[in-house]
Amino acid sequence: MRTQQFFDHHGVASNPFAEEDAQTDRVFKSRCVEVRHPAWDKVFGDPADPATSLVFGEKGAGKTAMRLQIADAIEKHNHASTTGQGGESRLWVIEYDDFNPLLDRFADRLPARKQRDPSRVLAEWKLWDHMDCVLSLAVTDLVDHVLGAETPRGPTANVLHAGDARAKLDRSQKRDLLVLAACYDDSHTEPPVERWQRLRRALRFTSWAGWKWAAIGVLVTIVVAGLLYWSKDAAWLSGPWPYLAVAAGWLPWIYKWCDRQILAAAIRRRVRVIRRDATALRRQLMGLTHADLANQPMPVHRRTDDRYELFAKLQGVLRTLGSTGVVVLVDRIDEPHLTGGRVEHMRDFVWSMLDNKFLKQPGVGVKLLLPAELHEHLAREDRDFHQRARLDKQNVIPSLDWTGEALLDLANARLAACAAEGRTPQLRDLIDPAVSDARVLDALRSLRTPRHMFKFLFRMLTTHCTGHTDGDPSYRVSPETFEAVLAVYSREQASVDRGLGLA
Repeated sequence: MRTQQFFDHHGVASNPFAEEDAQTDRVFKSRCVEVRHPAWDKVFGDPADPATSLVFGEKGAGKTAMRLQIADAIEKHNHASTTGQGGESRLWVIEYDDFNPLLDRFADRLPARKQRDPSRVLAEWKLWDHMDCVLSLAVTDLVDHVLGAETPRGPTANVLHAGDARAKLDRSQKRDLLVLAACYDDSHTEPPVERWQRLRRALRFTSWAGWKWAAIGVLVTIVVAGLLYWSKDAAWLSGPWPYLAVAAGWLPWIYKWCDRQILAAAIRRRVRVIRRDATALRRQLMGLTHADLANQPMPVHRRTDDRYELFAKLQGVLRTLGSTGVVVLVDRIDEPHLTGGRVEHMRDFVWSMLDNKFLKQPGVGVKLLLPAELHEHLAREDRDFHQRARLDKQNVIPSLDWTGEALLDLANARLAACAAEGRTPQLRDLIDPAVSDARVLDALRSLRTPRHMFKFLFRMLTTHCTGHTDGDPSYRVSPETFEAVLAVYSREQASVDRGLGLA
């Protein structure tokens, strides 16, 4: 008996339980994104005043689904704000969830003896490295929007018209954006200097004074050459004065070149999570005057102070462009190859982010969706850690639990999403009435997470269909099949949990 034949009988157009990962689940993205966990309100909060939340959940509990739902809700909020229905309170979303490229670049900057040991690599990772990552993601996306890229790198929730930056930003904010782009723009679509020059032209940021010393050097050279030609006295070339005059004319430019090269080298050395070419960076900085860079924060030290100031400048630019808040979505901590799913490695990587100053920046909401195993380590930390993190202020969800009733509602919502027109299938319609409602709820409760429920229901329906022929179909799962599949799946999952150290 074909599985689709079974579903057709119940008015289900496609299998609602085939996908297990929200990242690739079309049913979830297109039709079930509004089906939310009971803790949704505490996690999402008020978009007019974004706040930090820490969510701990086991694998398959729906952390990635919640991240996608947050991004979708913000996209709708931004759309309402853009069309004048929600006031001027758009949010800028930063999806901080693809760590492998960042960690690879970071590891490449460490000595060879440390690169081979993940624990030593992660021990070197600090809060300012996280801040560099967040700044890089935000700035790259912002520059894409300002340049009018067809497919910006960041989330679709972010809204910005290409001409807004030129029209709304004042000169100091344009300067801030150019400095941020020089330090953090990580686009690979074109050479960095060309992209930076395009950004400068798009902003109409004119800085002829940036080339003043070069113009003076050229002018002095022309004057000396003109005097030599006019005097027609080659004896001048045997003396030191022409050469000293040309050297004096170019000395300020040489000083500026050396100063920018030193600054570029320092930025390249301290920003360890993205690749920066010191020569290209120096060429970008040469387009700015000393006055433009005077007393400006630069990421040239191993500390967070400069990064906080740069983040404040980014917020100022975004605020002028209509985004009054920033939301940072942190997910998939257990997936980078350097963490390898090991709790100790995940802790070393993420613990530096648990800093109250970072998590409570005005206008910034950091949504940390973390593996459940990390919650057990919180209680083991000392008083200094808890004083720094101030978790009592961070909207902590200790466990992303699902009740049997919530899972049943989720299963019914997915069936309804895949239903044929005019049909309203329910999970109970697929299972023999001999299996009581209480038993179904108890079974779903034992599965704990949506992913386990999807796997179990998919296996149960497949087992049922393969036990019958097309000529002699059965359209209800028998109690024997229900119990047998549940017992086998539960044993397998218990074995997996023991292997992962979760049981």
